[in-house]
Amino acid sequence: MEVNCQDSEETVFALSFSDFPEDVQLCILSFLDPSELASFACTSKKFVSLCRDDQRLWFSLCDRRWGSCTHLKRWGHGKISYKVLYRILREYENLIGFWRRCGITNIASVNSPPASLVYFEWGPFYVSGSMISPSKNGSYEVIRSPFLWVSITSKGEPMNYLDPEGRFDFTDDLLMDSEKGFLENELIRVNVSFMGKCHVVVEENLGSFGHGKVPSSGIASGEEYQNGCGSPPDRLMSEIYQYLANRTSPGGNGVSRRQRRREKEKQEKLRKWEPEHFVKIVNCSPTLSRPLQGLWKGICDDMSLDFYLVSYDDIGGIACRKVGESSRPLSLHAPVFWSSSTTFIEPPRSPEEYHIYSNRMHLRPPAESYDSGDNGAVSHMLLINSSYDLVIPDIAGPTTNPRQCEGRIWQYENGTFGFGFLRDNYIIDLKHIAKNGHLLDAIEPCNG
Repeated sequence: MEVNCQDSEETVFALSFSDFPEDVQLCILSFLDPSELASFACTSKKFVSLCRDDQRLWFSLCDRRWGSCTHLKRWGHGKISYKVLYRILREYENLIGFWRRCGITNIASVNSPPASLVYFEWGPFYVSGSMISPSKNGSYEVIRSPFLWVSITSKGEPMNYLDPEGRFDFTDDLLMDSEKGFLENELIRVNVSFMGKCHVVVEENLGSFGHGKVPSSGIASGEEYQNGCGSPPDRLMSEIYQYLANRTSPGGNGVSRRQRRREKEKQEKLRKWEPEHFVKIVNCSPTLSRPLQGLWKGICDDMSLDFYLVSYDDIGGIACRKVGESSRPLSLHAPVFWSSSTTFIEPPRSPEEYHIYSNRMHLRPPAESYDSGDNGAVSHMLLINSSYDLVIPDIAGPTTNPRQCEGRIWQYENGTFGFGFLRDNYIIDLKHIAKNGHLLDAIEPCNG
């Protein structure tokens, strides 16, 4: 790599990458990813050892990507190489964000309502997973209940623990006690397995899976998960084959089969946590081109807090659904509102539209003002419908007034928005659940 420089006397000279100071070289290389770094190392034998083993370079790579999110020197008690740490954190990074549970949860607490969402975020030396539920106190507050910690030992081995009852804070001392096995009866050790990029399985580590069959980061890929646990058809065929082998082979009296069954029953008795599946919520934040996209929270007409997910489809439409329990009937997941167009109506508004907006109250917590000025002036407006009744008229019946399904979205200057329908006399103002990677208005569950 050469750089042509030109001084005031028009003298041209070449500056090689090797001529830069070492700290400048490390700074430049820290912008590369491992594949680009490997390609760069092929350009010169001099750079092979630098790119392969130099701790300063790999620390720079880690620091540029995750230095503002977590404490790099506390991972593994600072006893693992930064090259290994880079690989681990790159896998853990896939967990960060919002997820939804699939099926019935293992966690049932009288201290908080059933969780609608799961939120993974960076901790000082771990990734934490928390159940996120709407509060029941009539405010915008959300209940955060930490239940899962994903970390590594000082040897770089995975150490993932569940705390279903939320009794512990994950500290350095707790990590040390976990490494020594002091908390095996208090916490549940688990495996965290990726089934693709947007599907995660959390299952208890009973000893048969997780020892030498998952990556050192503790997150297994879908293929490794299948190899470790076996897909249902493969496992069934294996059991059939083993049964026939025991019946036909000399001395095959089924002893080994009964022994395996007893072993399996023994493990089931020890199981404290049933495998649980989580699906990632992609596009959970608004963008310039999709300002309504993402997860929102709002006060409903019964003054309870609900979560909403607004998504854009590939044909130019918008749909909003409540984010509730995944075990609820499918009919309860019908859109709250939808629109076949994403084109906003620019101001000024007509007198009729001004009347529609100004004559409706804003549903907000009692402690907050009902003045729409809290959100800022209305900057744009969008026409919406309340359901698919207009697309499938038979559902609503022939006497339905289409205007009863019609509604509006009012986008405010501060980036939030409210929505309402002509049949109602109120507007539901929505706020962000999280912003810039931070959960907003979070409280801890009440104990007792």
